[in-house]
Amino acid sequence: MNRTGRILLVTALVAVVAMAFRVSWNALRDIANAIGADHTAATLYPFVVDGLMALALVATLVLAGRDRTFALRVLGTYTLASLVLNYVHGLVPELHGRTVDWGRLADWDPANWALVLLATSLPVGSIYFGSDLVAKVLHHRPAPIPTPIANAEESTETMSNRSTADLVESTPAPVPAAPVRMPDPVAVEFVKSTLPLKPVPTALAPTPAPAIERRTVAAAESTRPRRATGRVPEVARSSRPRRTPDQLLDEARTVTADWPDAKLTAEGIRLAVHTSPKNARTLRETLRAERDGATTAV
Repeated sequence: MNRTGRILLVTALVAVVAMAFRVSWNALRDIANAIGADHTAATLYPFVVDGLMALALVATLVLAGRDRTFALRVLGTYTLASLVLNYVHGLVPELHGRTVDWGRLADWDPANWALVLLATSLPVGSIYFGSDLVAKVLHHRPAPIPTPIANAEESTETMSNRSTADLVESTPAPVPAAPVRMPDPVAVEFVKSTLPLKPVPTALAPTPAPAIERRTVAAAESTRPRRATGRVPEVARSSRPRRTPDQLLDEARTVTADWPDAKLTAEGIRLAVHTSPKNARTLRETLRAERDGATTAV
């Protein structure tokens, strides 16, 4: 649609809305007088109801998403409320001549209470919903429109041509494979082989082992002189005097006199007499021999 057609359409819409508002204005003014509004308030009352409907319609065209849904609900609610009040104005002729009682919109009390509540709550709702819609419209940020590319078709065609050319050049030509000559087949006869077997020697002669030559290795003599160890200090020497074999034997006889034969061991004698393991074994054999001799003599 061209610009002239749009202007005519908007002008016709504004004219229809203005005439509809004038028709609804008369009914809403009489309703306001019936609920106790003065002359000025009754004159402004239609702008409160129908004016918010116009604001909600503009917000619906601007907003998007959940905000647009909210604007549509406000528009539908106030449209329904205006319809109900206009319908009541047509059912009650007394409202036209202002002969109805103050605060009386219907003969049935529950219906009258509901209509009075509806008529008196619309101005308060206009303040709340109107402020919310204006705030949503002022803070609305429309989504950016992508800028169209002037030569989109030409650039697409160029890219496709480049891709096609690169594909042809980058594809290598097939290289034919050189034929490989297979060796000629060899005829094989399925006959048992008659090759002579390797002769097996009847007896193997023993191979004499070479004699091992013994060589005398002289001990290596060290030309380095030995260090003098010196004398052992008195502190390092044992304080116990060195005992002779006879003294050891006498001491062992005294210690093991009441020992049984099972307890007469080299380890026991070594611990009791405090001697070396070699001397303990010698003492054990001597003591056992003496006991065996004494037993034989008895």
